[in-house]
Amino acid sequence: MINFVVIGTNFITDKLIDAVNKCDGLNLYGVYSRSYEKGLEFGKKYNVTNIYTDLNILANDKNVDAVYIASPNGIHYKQAKIMLSNKKHVLCEKTIVSNSYELEDIINLAYENNVVLLEAMRSTFDEGFKSIKNNIHKLGKIRGVFFEYCQYSSRYDKYKNGIIENAFKQELSNGALTDIGVYCVHPLVDLFGLPNEISSVSTKLETGVDGAGVITAKYNDMIAILSYSKISQGYIPNQIQGENGTMTISKIADPDEVIINYRNGEKEVIHKLECNNNMIYEVKEWKRLIEEKEIHHKYIQNSINALKIMDTVRKQNNILFPSDSI
Repeated sequence: MINFVVIGTNFITDKLIDAVNKCDGLNLYGVYSRSYEKGLEFGKKYNVTNIYTDLNILANDKNVDAVYIASPNGIHYKQAKIMLSNKKHVLCEKTIVSNSYELEDIINLAYENNVVLLEAMRSTFDEGFKSIKNNIHKLGKIRGVFFEYCQYSSRYDKYKNGIIENAFKQELSNGALTDIGVYCVHPLVDLFGLPNEISSVSTKLETGVDGAGVITAKYNDMIAILSYSKISQGYIPNQIQGENGTMTISKIADPDEVIINYRNGEKEVIHKLECNNNMIYEVKEWKRLIEEKEIHHKYIQNSINALKIMDTVRKQNNILFPSDSI
């Protein structure tokens, strides 16, 4: 049994625990929160009494095997570094850290301490995404990729009224790219690797973060366009266009329906299975990596490539985080 502790007490942590409860071999051992009262309240929902308010005490608890980090992006690096240094396996929410420099550091720590570090990019572990990878060859030579994730943030209304929540704070490495644009970037690098060229534009907000953006990624024989926003709502299906047909994907963050429309008029449904909580797939893979001691796993490269693209986009649009100057 793998004893793990959650760092962060928000809705995404509830969703993670729901997924864990459907997966044998993982035990919610404790909760970390800067506020003991908040941690205790969250723990009561799951009959958990081990509440931590000190990261060092948590990191040195020999009963804890692993942690799930769901704090704001800008805090991931510090928390992951402490846990990995103390031989705790880490599942860290996207975006894993603020930039490539931080990522290189924690990857090295994971390797040195022989523990698993995994970015919780849930959609790329999804069964729907597996069907994309297994069937993409049917499209022939790929010529165009169009991924979109535009979701009007409930926090944006507060922002317009002068209330700045974490989702729009530069000091926490937040904004449209690191919050939801990452859902477009990760599938791209998983399927096609790093592009040869990147160009981008962003809509910046007064806090210094981006509210929306578009990335154009140029490969040898194809162009990918990624569109993301926290200040408008999108409804366009995602597409991968090949010379033999086009694959449409219902939602890039939740690929529960994947269809190929061939040029000859035929249609093939290659995946249609709604999953209420697709975090279960990343949880199962994290558990497998831990049990099989697969430290140097393939997902590390996806995180490296994704952050390379995101660093480039932020540099092109002068979107700076405090950790960039370190």
